[in-house]
Amino acid sequence: MKKALILGSTGLIGSYVVEQLKNDSRYSKVILVNRRATHPTHPKVEEIVVDFNHLQSEFNQLAIDEVFCCIGTTIKKAGSRENFKAVDYAIPVQFGKIALRNKWPNFAFVSSLGADAKSSTFYTKVKGEVEEKLIDFGFKNLVIVRPSLLLGERDEFRFGERIAQLAFSVLGFVMVGPLKKYKAIQAKQVAKSMIYYMNQKNSKIIHENDELLAV
Repeated sequence: MKKALILGSTGLIGSYVVEQLKNDSRYSKVILVNRRATHPTHPKVEEIVVDFNHLQSEFNQLAIDEVFCCIGTTIKKAGSRENFKAVDYAIPVQFGKIALRNKWPNFAFVSSLGADAKSSTFYTKVKGEVEEKLIDFGFKNLVIVRPSLLLGERDEFRFGERIAQLAFSVLGFVMVGPLKKYKAIQAKQVAKSMIYYMNQKNSKIIHENDELLAV
């Protein structure tokens, strides 16, 4: 059975990844990497509390089969573009390097609809830059998912996101064919698709929102 490491386990998608892996017989251990202790009680779940700004050798003796990187923030919450990039760019890339150094062969990353390193939009540009870095690392199996607007209950209230969720829910029935790529998606479905594609072990790396909805 496999051991998985989760980054961003307290977030909307990450929390669903943890729940689904706990109930997946293919996984014997689920290791959470967090800034603050969450004190998990499930027998399959362990936790490592780290300072993401000063990672040393906490992972050198750890045997991991798969990394699920679901970490992310917003510019508003981070306080600046620099702080945002320190989370959404630096941490995934840093753990990509850690995975390579420790020979962890499989890496999954939550990106974004429209991710493009050449984008004029800061958010999608950063996501695209992370994608390029992870692809360059040459993992045995790399899964990048690009969800559209996420549906689900967060611990924090985001007014703009809630309004968009309501709008997308109302208009969802018209988003078919080419427009399905933009249809809002449940965070639980994104988590399911990450795990699904990780276990497919196929050559395709990037999976767009319409593919995630079809899993």
